[in-house]
Amino acid sequence: MALVTPLLLMLMLGIVEFGFLFQRYVVLTNAAAEGARVATLPGYQPTDGEDRAEAYALNGGVNGVVNVTAVQVTVPGSSGNPWPAMQVTATHVYNYQFIPPIMALVGGSSFTSVTLTARSTMRMQTLP
Repeated sequence: MALVTPLLLMLMLGIVEFGFLFQRYVVLTNAAAEGARVATLPGYQPTDGEDRAEAYALNGGVNGVVNVTAVQVTVPGSSGNPWPAMQVTATHVYNYQFIPPIMALVGGSSFTSVTLTARSTMRMQTLP
């Protein structure tokens, strides 16, 4: 029992830590999608998308760097005439910190964080 308990506890803590990491990644992905969606709505700017993505992430307990860019693109039309459009990309970057004492137990002092990046791209049709 004395030999197996530490290994079992390490396994359980690793599962919990992975759960926290996955929860943060899901929040980042949804925040990036929400930021891109808001930026493609009529009357909104990319800065509005950044604000919405940051607010969404903060409500989920995640604070990261959000960047929303809009690029003019053309989409091929059905009759051969291209349609003007804006392609909006929201990128959300977050540095996830592992629990340091647990990582020190397994000799992972150099592996204490991982960078999570979520990206969402949406298109908005513009008037010619």
